[in-house]
Amino acid sequence: MTTGTAEINQIIECDICVIGGGSGGLSTAAGAAQMGAKVVLIERAQMGGDCLNTGCVPSKSLIAAAHKAHSSLTGAQFGVYFHPPHIEFKRVHDHIHEVIASIAPHDSVERFESLGIRVLKESATFNSADEVLAGPYRVRARRFVVATGSRAAIPPVKGLAGSKPLTNETVFDLTELPSHLIVLGGGPIGLEMAQSFRRLGAAVTILERLSILPRDEPEASERARAALLRDGVILMENVEVTEVRSDCGGVRVDIVGLEKKTVSGSHILVAAGRIPNTEALNLEAAGIAFGPRGIAVDSRLRSSNHNVFAIGDVSGGPQFTHIAAYHAGIVIQNALLGLPAKVNYHALPWVTYLDPEIAHVGLTESEAKKQHGTIKVLQENYSENDRARAERRTEGYVKIVVGRRGRVLGATIVAPHAGEMIALWGLAISKKLPISAIAGMIVPYPTMSELSKRVAGSYFTPSLYGKRMRRFVKLVQRWLP
Repeated sequence: MTTGTAEINQIIECDICVIGGGSGGLSTAAGAAQMGAKVVLIERAQMGGDCLNTGCVPSKSLIAAAHKAHSSLTGAQFGVYFHPPHIEFKRVHDHIHEVIASIAPHDSVERFESLGIRVLKESATFNSADEVLAGPYRVRARRFVVATGSRAAIPPVKGLAGSKPLTNETVFDLTELPSHLIVLGGGPIGLEMAQSFRRLGAAVTILERLSILPRDEPEASERARAALLRDGVILMENVEVTEVRSDCGGVRVDIVGLEKKTVSGSHILVAAGRIPNTEALNLEAAGIAFGPRGIAVDSRLRSSNHNVFAIGDVSGGPQFTHIAAYHAGIVIQNALLGLPAKVNYHALPWVTYLDPEIAHVGLTESEAKKQHGTIKVLQENYSENDRARAERRTEGYVKIVVGRRGRVLGATIVAPHAGEMIALWGLAISKKLPISAIAGMIVPYPTMSELSKRVAGSYFTPSLYGKRMRRFVKLVQRWLP
């Protein structure tokens, strides 16, 4: 760890230099060190990166608090009554940061130094194709891994930057509940924050330029829309924000849709895309090609300088923490073992942590039709599941897209804890399991997971219970003793 300026221009040589101490960078550094490589890790800000400090961990902690608040409003259907919840938002803030603090030691400088990794708390910039400057140090490595992540994009809307908008980097520092939160963006982050703040007592308006959740199945997006409206979120889609103005400690947002309107709120949260963190790296000096989406990489995650890899958000691919960790494994195989491992996203899962959750893996129905032509779509509703009935959470469904010979191509689940159920279908897709493998499972009763078995079994219903089978059974019964 850097201790001062006494070691100016000290040269450090290593096998792998990792730039960025977020999820992907930490996974790469830890894996490489434990496999015997000499590793240097450079992180200019907080260890743990976006996921721990301003992303997944704090957002899911906020969502958990919102779930607790909402559960007090739904007890009557069970014969259980609560007083209206009293929200102490400062305590919600403290809960979020207590969770971050409880995880932080796992991502700390001390832990990674204990693994034998040299950690430099500096900014990194390339000096040549095989050298990086980090404060007073020159780091020369056989391989470099750029894992600098991304940050919230601020759209070029008149007055928006000057209104000091909230982003994922600042929203979790709030100690007072916004009276009216305006959310720019109808993607997963915007929707999750909107529902959570609404359930904690804030008025919330979402402004979306197109339609919410465009990557998901249309019916899944419609379920999300219905859930938000049911919670009292004001949802305005297909609107263009033309100007944002500060107003008496709050904001006024001018929008154009079917008509011109002005929406007034106390706070504005921007959740409208992300920008890769590349500008401070001096990538040109290392011969690394990059663009607005990040560093250009091949299927092995190598940049145009094949000794430099890029992983996670900065590589221009899917922006998920689990993808960054997956990338780390690909890089270790290439950089340490010399194996030509390549990325494969055909079983990529993602979850939008609304209530109910929306989980997806593989191809959507429309994508499968384009790629495979003839497909079969299976669907079962949660209203047919006994556990869902017992918990009075019957609004969900499981949808499976199946190709030829029963091959699973894609899955969507909309339900409480859908993210916990989607992994099974990801395994089926990645290992090319037939639908019969899921249909033949023994699952405990009563559980929500029975729906996966039930929907898989429905693939065989026409053949098992059709006329041909009935004739066959009658014939067999004649000959059986």
